[in-house]
Amino acid sequence: MSRAEEVRQFFGKRVRGFISEFEIADSGFLILRVVALLGGYIWSILAQIEPVQRERLHYILLYFFFYCLFLYLLLFFFFSQKKRIYVLSLFLDMSFLYMLISSTGGFNSSYFVGLYLLTVLHSFYYGYAFGAFVATLSALVYLVAGRFQFGMIHWTELSLRIAFLFLIALPVGILSDRLRADKERIETLNRELLQRIEEIKNLQARLIESEKLSALGKMTADVAHEIRNPLSAIGGFAKRLKKALKSDSKEMRYVDIICDEVLRLERTLRDVLTFSREAKYHLRYNEINDVVDKALEFFEEACQERDIVIVRDYDNSLPQVLIDAEQVTQVLHNLIMNSIDAMPEGGTLTLSTRMDTEHSVDYIVIDVIDTGSGIPEDKIDRIFEPFFTTKEIGHGTGLGLSICKKIMEEHRGRIKVCSISGTGTSFSLYFPYVAPEDAFKTQCWEYMKCGIERADDAIHRGCPAYPIYGRVCWVVAGTYCEGRVKGAIAQKIGDCSKCEFYQRLVIRKDL
Repeated sequence: MSRAEEVRQFFGKRVRGFISEFEIADSGFLILRVVALLGGYIWSILAQIEPVQRERLHYILLYFFFYCLFLYLLLFFFFSQKKRIYVLSLFLDMSFLYMLISSTGGFNSSYFVGLYLLTVLHSFYYGYAFGAFVATLSALVYLVAGRFQFGMIHWTELSLRIAFLFLIALPVGILSDRLRADKERIETLNRELLQRIEEIKNLQARLIESEKLSALGKMTADVAHEIRNPLSAIGGFAKRLKKALKSDSKEMRYVDIICDEVLRLERTLRDVLTFSREAKYHLRYNEINDVVDKALEFFEEACQERDIVIVRDYDNSLPQVLIDAEQVTQVLHNLIMNSIDAMPEGGTLTLSTRMDTEHSVDYIVIDVIDTGSGIPEDKIDRIFEPFFTTKEIGHGTGLGLSICKKIMEEHRGRIKVCSISGTGTSFSLYFPYVAPEDAFKTQCWEYMKCGIERADDAIHRGCPAYPIYGRVCWVVAGTYCEGRVKGAIAQKIGDCSKCEFYQRLVIRKDL
């Protein structure tokens, strides 16, 4: 691209931006300057004035033309600073009017009306406070331009001329401030409306996804049950055949393959059924460090065989957390197995526990960190999808992380992942912590009176705030019902910071 073309594009972009951001007040300033320049020039020609006075007036108009040209060059290149440029223009305009009034009769000059125009425009643009300042400045300029020759004009007329400056500035400024406030409020409402529309779209997408997963779960459960019976028969007969065949025969190798594949299919079916059924959770207060330690015991030998160093980094001051230890152990098993598979040449497996706070909610967190190959960036957003796997065919069902996510949701918690390809992966399990004494305080569903605790199918509807973690519900905790569209039951779809229960509990802290 040539230099001339670059310059042309630059100025074209500037012109388009200048025109698109030009407002009514900007047009008023421009029109005022054009009228003042043309009117002053025409008046200097038509009026019966002395040649010396006409020449002086032409010099004044020339001064006005050049500083206006300078101002609009500043606006063209620095339009974002236009308020400061207009303040500079105010003082230049005052100097111009001073020279114009003083050279055309002082108090008797007809050009004093220019002070009214400046007062109106600046009051409209900046508000009544700045408008009062401009009116005061205009009055001073008028008095100085008249050289304080009060004998040339009756005091009542002079008082009225000065008073009208303020009578114009204050109403116009107050009206401008109100219009500006209404405009900002409308813009805020429009932004909030667009945000709500986007939230509704996201909610609709999650609802559709939830319905798809629900239908998929029902279908896979039915299919899994139908497959399990003939699969058990195949496995049973294969084992009988294995006993009747010679160990070194070709048929024995075939039977071994059948048995291995039957075991793989059974594992797949078990994962499918785990993912599709509604599990019965038995929540109890548990020491989270003990749960992590017991889950890790199953893999100590496997880690030794692969030269994987295990690092335990536990916070021993953590309080007990309300969880289903068996389900949490299953989550840890899945994550630890994935970490081991990601480090075939050895590495470091770190399990840590800690306390964290998000959205004014306390969480007890388990981190599972490995130094493996990591997850590719283009696949990390899909790892929790059912049947999606980054492993080779035959080395996973693609349901392990989906099951982990489901279990964490049932615990009203969440699972986070951070991975750098070639460096390692970190999974963090967030369990909301509710102190035992908080169970006796006002709960979310009680305060909001949503009626969930009186509903016949309350357990199946599963309000995020009912009945265990009702002190601060899922939505208020910032998850917006991730994976489950239940926020509508708690009447909290939208901006959580405006939730009355949240305001009382977290902001005012009087509930």
